[in-house]
Amino acid sequence: MAGPIPLSQFMGAANAHYYATRDPLGARGDFTTAPEVSQMFGELIGLWIADLWQRAGAPPARYVELGPGRGTLAADALRAMAKAGLTPPVDMIETSPTLRAAQAERVPHAEFHLGLTGLSEDAPLIFVANEFFDALPIRQLIATQEGWRERLVACQDTLFLPIAGDRGFDMIIPPSFRDAAPGSILETSPASVATVRQLAQRLTAQGGAALIIDYGYMGPAIGDTLQAVKGHEYANPFDTPGEADLTAHVDFATLGEAARAEGLVIHGPVTQGEFLTRLGITERTAALSLAAPERAGQLATDRDRLTHPEQMGELFKVIALTAPGWPAPAGFSE
Repeated sequence: MAGPIPLSQFMGAANAHYYATRDPLGARGDFTTAPEVSQMFGELIGLWIADLWQRAGAPPARYVELGPGRGTLAADALRAMAKAGLTPPVDMIETSPTLRAAQAERVPHAEFHLGLTGLSEDAPLIFVANEFFDALPIRQLIATQEGWRERLVACQDTLFLPIAGDRGFDMIIPPSFRDAAPGSILETSPASVATVRQLAQRLTAQGGAALIIDYGYMGPAIGDTLQAVKGHEYANPFDTPGEADLTAHVDFATLGEAARAEGLVIHGPVTQGEFLTRLGITERTAALSLAAPERAGQLATDRDRLTHPEQMGELFKVIALTAPGWPAPAGFSE
């Protein structure tokens, strides 16, 4: 690395290497996502899609997942969709050869793409992005005695360290934050906004919807949310780049504004706990427990992990984006 580079560049390079070289999921990996916790998560999303599709007039839609992990969510969702009469073609947006192999095992008929540009243009698209946006690169602006500066990453000997750059950024800081105390950090994610805008343009042109599930907040807000996870434990984001998962909290307000600017209708965000409860996770847990009483305890534990406020239920948020003329999706109002 020649000289300090923006944090966004550091994060992008580190995650590109990380995801290209391993399966990061599960007990032997670094973290566990909701689809890996319970089949109920993917099944309920599949039923959510089928319900929306039916009320939209049952068009020839395609299922598109961004960052599909091992393909577990897609497999569970597609199984539930099929029972409701929907068997869509499947597109996976994935850059990791390791994860593509796992996805192909679970969803053999999927087509793979590096980005949105290769997707079919002749049918409505149903996008699903679960824990995708949190891994996209962020910029951090930090308040100093001299004003707001971009946070850069420097290499000293073999250590990577965050430093404040020389250029001033006061003019792009929201007025309410310009006088924040030195050390305050404001995060932005141009990569996330660009992705949502590109996605929204496809939906506006072709019809369809997008479901985004991630941990995050309604911003903009002051705070440093950059984190690294390795071996199911938090680590220093600047240690061993490329060997830990680097993520940051998603600003749902900014994503919604970007989609609205492209003509989409925004639903939510609501918490993951609210969303899954409204879709029927309590009833699904009871049905599975009745069919397999020996699993009842584990099913209840899994449900609580997905919905309890102190686990994934509160921090994780859900937002839906629908094309003009498409019906309002389930799960976002009582």
